[in-house]
Amino acid sequence: MITFRDRMARGTSRTGWLDSRHTFSFAEYRDPGQMGFRSLRVINEDRVVPGAGFPPHSHRDMDIISYVLEGTLEHKDSLGNGTKIRPGDVQRMSAGTGITHSEFNASRTEPVHFLQIWIIPDRKNLTPSYEQRNFPIDERRGRLRLVAAPAGDGDTVTLHQDARLFVANLQSGEKVEHAVDRGRGIWLQVARGIVALNGTEMREGDGAAAENEAAIGILADTDAEVLLFDLG
Repeated sequence: MITFRDRMARGTSRTGWLDSRHTFSFAEYRDPGQMGFRSLRVINEDRVVPGAGFPPHSHRDMDIISYVLEGTLEHKDSLGNGTKIRPGDVQRMSAGTGITHSEFNASRTEPVHFLQIWIIPDRKNLTPSYEQRNFPIDERRGRLRLVAAPAGDGDTVTLHQDARLFVANLQSGEKVEHAVDRGRGIWLQVARGIVALNGTEMREGDGAAAENEAAIGILADTDAEVLLFDLG
């Protein structure tokens, strides 16, 4: 069974510097029917204007992934990390017992467009940690590239949960398929372009949950970028 989450039904938050779309309940947007999917708790599509960003704030007991689509996001945290996150990078920050961080768009001219993703870890009170890796476009073009997974499961950033994140960049007409093991659930998020999931059209910002499906097929109607979560 596949359940679609239309991009226009998402929650919204707008300030002078941030335009955010919430696939699931977040901050002041509360919908009891949209509290996440399995261990996937948050997908926020954020656009930050030049010279602005999220001031220092704290989290606990969450694995947080930042995935930049356009621009450069500057990260600082209480562990002493200071990095720049660009398209092709996957950043994972495990808040654990507590971490404070900020994210900022230092450009004077270019906005930042990125996805903020939260995954509930399989245990609380982990030691806070940070990891960032680059996945070149050649590794993502025309196939589902595993970019985040439990420790020891390939060349990825580490998640503290039975969850795997794949990314694919597809040209118009390309198709990828993903076999689904019994008992697992799939969430597909369209980051750019138009695709068909098992024959049903999805556009940028749309999401879909798939359960009790043996496999899913993703056909690109235009050039597209998709994120696929395989969740226990």
